[in-house]
Amino acid sequence: MKEVQPLTAEYNRPATVAVLEHLSGPSIGSETYLYSDEISVGLSPDRHLTIRRSKHTQTAETSAVAIASLARSGHTYSLKAENGKSIWINGRRVQSAELIDSDIIEFGEKGPLSRFRLLDTSQHSRRYFSEICSDCWDYLRSSRKPLVTRVFKAMVDFFKRLLSDTSGVFRIAMITGLSLLAFVTFQQYKLNLIQEIQLQGSAEKIDSFAQALSLSQQNSLSPADLDQLREDLALGLNDNASRLTSLERKSAAAQDVIRASGSSVVFLQGGYGFRDRESGKMLRHALGADGKPITGPGERPLLSLDGDGQPAERNYTGTAFAIADGSILVTNRHVAVPWKNKIRASSTDPSGLEPVMIKFIAYSPGHAEAWPVEVLEVSADADLALLRVSSGGPKLAPLKIAHMQPSNGELVIVMGYPTGLRSIVARAGGEFISHIQEGGTVSFWDVAAELAGRKLIEPLASMGIVAQLTSQFIVYDATTTSGGSGGPVLNTQGEVVAVNAAILPEYGGSNLGVPAAKLIELMKAAGY
Repeated sequence: MKEVQPLTAEYNRPATVAVLEHLSGPSIGSETYLYSDEISVGLSPDRHLTIRRSKHTQTAETSAVAIASLARSGHTYSLKAENGKSIWINGRRVQSAELIDSDIIEFGEKGPLSRFRLLDTSQHSRRYFSEICSDCWDYLRSSRKPLVTRVFKAMVDFFKRLLSDTSGVFRIAMITGLSLLAFVTFQQYKLNLIQEIQLQGSAEKIDSFAQALSLSQQNSLSPADLDQLREDLALGLNDNASRLTSLERKSAAAQDVIRASGSSVVFLQGGYGFRDRESGKMLRHALGADGKPITGPGERPLLSLDGDGQPAERNYTGTAFAIADGSILVTNRHVAVPWKNKIRASSTDPSGLEPVMIKFIAYSPGHAEAWPVEVLEVSADADLALLRVSSGGPKLAPLKIAHMQPSNGELVIVMGYPTGLRSIVARAGGEFISHIQEGGTVSFWDVAAELAGRKLIEPLASMGIVAQLTSQFIVYDATTTSGGSGGPVLNTQGEVVAVNAAILPEYGGSNLGVPAAKLIELMKAAGY
């Protein structure tokens, strides 16, 4: 704002002074102190207010047109419009009025707006936050501009004046507060993003688990499966079990190893599900009006944390063998913690759902009862894990661990339970199949319990030749398949040279085993 301020040199300031606080226009945020008895107010084309003592009016800029005059009246001033110009006080058009503290004056059709204040000369030169807020509110209330224009301008002026009119301490506090608010907002955004990712991860995990459940039916036996097994036995087409069994007769040495080691090779059954970390609710089957689980396309079950059916349980089988004092079992990592292998990687993100083993048991040849097992140690760099037999379980004869790798071309014997329950049931014969069909005990857990009760659980053995050796794997061509994972690979002295881990059908049915050296490292890490 253009103004001349020689007034302070010619007049003594009274204890109470009048001030024009400029709320809009080019001089927004500034103040003009009024000391003269008579003052002329001019308005230039660019909306600058020019305030001079009346006796100096003749020296005013030619571009500024007198719009009002102020005359002292006691401790305040009287305002009078000049030359037919328009003046508004508190939104009301006037020709003259005696001003009181906090009056809002609009000079001309388009402003600017000023607030008349009566202040003690000892009052601060900086503006309080509340005063700036009050100024903006007064502008919003008194301006005759369109609402959107008023709001936008008030917001812009508010922040400009916060940065220019307030004290340094307030500005520092304001910047600190805004920074803290920005930080909290950003953290909340990150939290919301993480929660959204978790929700998406949970949905993916549920969908993936449902897909795995629909594929896991191979570990269970349906009535149709039993009928097919009966036909296979009758027609002599079930050559998988008979072919593997015939291999046991190829070598007298192999037969001795098989007889000595068979009771140490156990059949594993597992079932795991997922639960919510916070609520502890298990992922369950959703039931229809008929009380049966609802399935979608591809027989994929519908799962929910709020489902009212049984917990969704992914069943699987595997093989393990005894070491150390007979209470420790060796198997594959993907058997001990199967969710890391069966559910795609994205579903293992921290999405609110965590895997939980529902049931994990072992059957030993010659024993009618199963006993629980628990995971003791899992290898970080090899497909190996150690299990512990629960207290009260039988102590098995431990197998010896070889400290030397086998040679290329050396004969090895693989023992285990390939194809899981199907192979065991097939070897049990038609009479057993008829028995469980008549009793209706065809569930995953019931069939195994019935087989154990009749002492029909025995491992299969196959022989092969070592084809390749590395520090990470031993490759051999002994016949095995899914369910044999975790079984021992033995030399002709009955020592464990590897742990059966994977099948390589693209290489003529070759298999991979984890070398015994890796097992020895894991045993040392576990204190054995």
